[in-house]
Amino acid sequence: MQRYIIKRILAALPTMVIVGVVVFSIIHLAPGDPAAIMAGEDADYEQVEAMREAMGLLDPIPVQFWKFVSGVAVGDLGESIFSGHKVSKLIMDRVEPTLSLALISLTISIVISIPAGVLAAWKMNSIFDRIVMILALTGYAVPYFALGYVMIILFAVKLPLFPAGGYVYMSEDFGQYIYHLLLPSFVLGFAGSALITRMTRATMLEVLKEDYVRTARAKGLGETIVLLRHAFRNAANPVITVIGFSIAGFISGVVITETVFAIPGMGRLIVEAISQRDFQIIQSTILIVALIYVFVNLIIDVMYVFVDPRIRYDS
Repeated sequence: MQRYIIKRILAALPTMVIVGVVVFSIIHLAPGDPAAIMAGEDADYEQVEAMREAMGLLDPIPVQFWKFVSGVAVGDLGESIFSGHKVSKLIMDRVEPTLSLALISLTISIVISIPAGVLAAWKMNSIFDRIVMILALTGYAVPYFALGYVMIILFAVKLPLFPAGGYVYMSEDFGQYIYHLLLPSFVLGFAGSALITRMTRATMLEVLKEDYVRTARAKGLGETIVLLRHAFRNAANPVITVIGFSIAGFISGVVITETVFAIPGMGRLIVEAISQRDFQIIQSTILIVALIYVFVNLIIDVMYVFVDPRIRYDS
């Protein structure tokens, strides 16, 4: 187990380097000049050149990349081109809203999708099964921003049960912190649950046809034990895989959801940085997101061993 985890971590390092090179290249080759933007519309050529030198943009591209990589290695992500603040400080200020939204949304998604998928497979072709599939298709087809605006109109304007946006930090008021996150988390969680629900239902339908499930029922075991211990445990691996892949969807969904609900998280930070061409923030946040994605997939790979003992990575 330990050897496998170490191999997975070492295998992730080239991925991170490739992501860093691609992101750095795309950002620096994109049209537009951040020095000209920072200098202002009325700046002359000398002022733009002075700004470009102050920002380190006159160095060769490989030198700029090496400075960025060496800074990341020691935890220094540089300074924001637009505000002059440390990028690490800007990201740390935005991490709590983003992680809170992502974790609560993922929890809601799993709580909704797995029981719904299991019960839909158990009650195949029933009214419940059809309702679940309709809701799953709706969540899969409707964009995040559209669902967000509908929820705001219904539950913040027509029925003022939740705030239309904003964020309260956990340290300020825990109750308001949860209260402000419920509506955006439900939007993100409901949309994310669609694919997990369909995968859970599909894998359960296959497993319920297996001989060992019929044998368990013939022995007189209760239906709950048959579904959870014998059926779902053997159907869990594809579901866990889909949950891992869904993390990427949650990351993109967080950006949109934070914009719709005016949550000051990393998603809004990325949007602001793109509009200002602040490539220091852009490349830093994308690398952090890639690192989180690789780490989550590592956890999911390890979970396979606990869910299905037949898997032996050391072999």
